Amino acid sequence: MTNTGFSFSDTIAGYVTRLNLENGAYGTFNLKTSDGREFEIALTSMTYAELVRNLGEPYYDCTLHMRTMLVPNCYVFVYGIFYLEGNQQKFEAKHIVFLGKTKGEYVFEKQDWWVNQVRSLANFYLKAQFEDGEIDYRKYRTNLGLVGTKEISNRQETDTISRLVYGFATAYLMTGDDRYLEAAEKGTEYLREHMRFLDEGEGICYWYHAVDVKPDGSEQKIFSSEFGDDYNAIPAYEQIYALAGPTQTYRVTGDPRILQDIELTINLFKRYFQDKTDKAGFFSHIDPITLSPYAEILGHNRAKKNWNSVGDHAPAYLINLWLATGSGEYADFLEYTFDTIEKHFPDYDHSPFVQERFHEDWSHDKTWGWQQDRAVVGHNLKIAWNLIRMNHLKPKEKYVALAEKIADIMPAVGSDKQRGGWYDVVERTLKPNQETYRFVWHDRKAWWQQEQAILAYLILAGSLDKSEYKKLGRESTAFYNAWFLDHASGGVYFNVLANGIPYLLGTERGKGSHSMSGYHSFELAYLAYVYTNLLLTKKPIDLYFKPKSGAFKDNILRVAPDILPPGSVRIGEVWINGQPYSDFDVENLTVNLPSTQDELKVRVRLLPTQVFFDATLLEITEGTAKISLNGLLDANAVRSLEEELEKATAKPVKRLVLLLQNLICISSAGLRALILTKQKLGSDVEIYIVGATDQVLHFLKMSSFCEGVTVLNEYETVEMAHV
Repeated sequence: MTNTGFSFSDTIAGYVTRLNLENGAYGTFNLKTSDGREFEIALTSMTYAELVRNLGEPYYDCTLHMRTMLVPNCYVFVYGIFYLEGNQQKFEAKHIVFLGKTKGEYVFEKQDWWVNQVRSLANFYLKAQFEDGEIDYRKYRTNLGLVGTKEISNRQETDTISRLVYGFATAYLMTGDDRYLEAAEKGTEYLREHMRFLDEGEGICYWYHAVDVKPDGSEQKIFSSEFGDDYNAIPAYEQIYALAGPTQTYRVTGDPRILQDIELTINLFKRYFQDKTDKAGFFSHIDPITLSPYAEILGHNRAKKNWNSVGDHAPAYLINLWLATGSGEYADFLEYTFDTIEKHFPDYDHSPFVQERFHEDWSHDKTWGWQQDRAVVGHNLKIAWNLIRMNHLKPKEKYVALAEKIADIMPAVGSDKQRGGWYDVVERTLKPNQETYRFVWHDRKAWWQQEQAILAYLILAGSLDKSEYKKLGRESTAFYNAWFLDHASGGVYFNVLANGIPYLLGTERGKGSHSMSGYHSFELAYLAYVYTNLLLTKKPIDLYFKPKSGAFKDNILRVAPDILPPGSVRIGEVWINGQPYSDFDVENLTVNLPSTQDELKVRVRLLPTQVFFDATLLEITEGTAKISLNGLLDANAVRSLEEELEKATAKPVKRLVLLLQNLICISSAGLRALILTKQKLGSDVEIYIVGATDQVLHFLKMSSFCEGVTVLNEYETVEMAHV
């Protein structure tokens, strides 16, 4: 390693290789970074260790166990100090963060990790905006401080309310907590009443930039944007994100008034933002009076196109709109968007990064404002993520090719290969004698850019089954959960330094701003929950809906969690108002709602189709039968379980040991089968449940199955008094 000549602190993320724990007073170990560089790390008397923890979880100290937890191939973060010793830099560890308690474990891949995180996020924003009292959006303010206190400002920006509404609707979708849906519906209604500009004559809807709430309760509406980059214009991205929250709420409720607002705003996009010439695409800004993209008043935004005006439609609202409706119109709109991106954004003859800003004719705009000829790392990853989603809807080889090209290029030019995580804005090209793409302002890492990387690599891994993508997804998820969660105040940090330490200065100190609200962190929690469980670890998920009477077309509730690989997910069970319900299409992911005026609360269990069930009689020894259960124990699996039980009890036994370490889920039918088995065996047979996951064990306990049953984490032979 190059001798810098001075000591400094830093973070190394990597995989444990060689262990020399008896070397010196406390020992050393080697850590190999993601790109293959190896560091020797010394433990000291002051080295401490912890397990990465979720929001709302207590500190979990690992200091006493860290020497036994440092096993080969274990991925860890180590913060420490480089010292100059002779001609070498030596690294001493001060703080170690483990990602799991055991070899190969990543705690953020637990089935409920992201559900718990989204619940904590939603509670944070409920308290910050409404003081845990009545949900009244007159109290809402755009700017929030580090601990959630409201900054001195009376501004309510439309985009940020909509993004928070998205967060609350998503939290309901994941948890079924009615308070979150109340916040989403009230926020949507507030947007409609205070921020909506409905032009019935034109058949369009557009949204005010903001509202200033005066001390007497009156309002001053702000029509055109007052944000510096977009001053005195209507930017496309503000209109796009105005739909994010209402659309997610529509997925849950089907409120037809929301759908009408969405349709009228899409009319605005297609009539005034869309370039209807053969050049195609969408303009980035229009004049607030003439609604023209060519008005001179637009200045540097005149007749321009950019990533936001073209690409943000899909993730912000359009994919969710298609999921809720299944409409061919919206599928075609998505296809138009992604065909435009695939055709015009790549620029690999000049840069490893896509081009993001354009003139009307798609020639590159390299002089605009702060961006010049610079790349936003997250936008590249966002394209890869969404191209794969689109390929599941309308498969095209060019979508996959571009997504993989981005995914393969970006780690070398956009990620931090020593510390983990992803950078912000970098120069798109190298100057003479440069080998590294230069940071534009800093080497800090923003929360939303981590989201783009995590979701890109998780869906790539789940769709294409490539180990490198799974590795990158895990590493990205690890960095986010290790360093961005604010355990003291709640929420997530806006930025961290390159080494993971929170950056808490200026506008990046807060939890709410023009740039930050309840969108990216909630979207990450939701889709990481979906991709991890359904595509990677093959575990079920539950989603919640509360459709209004007759709201959805033909009374069909569409419950697809995202645009996933065709045939990868099916419906396992449905409950309406807490009661089992059977009128659903397993493969098409739809529920035929009952015709009623009563309020409906729908809970849907979605299962990965590759999950199977296997019951294996392992042995019968001295009156003890051991059966291993794997996969999903549902109605289809009951007969397989019965066959193994018949083998196990062909001769009398005194003890039945059910090994459940690999049992992913039990359906109601599977649970009833176990209860009936217990009854048939009678009280003379001891039953042991071993290694059940928290979810499976909770399900068993709720049914009282565990009464009279011995529950163990591990099974060891026990002397039997009656054998």
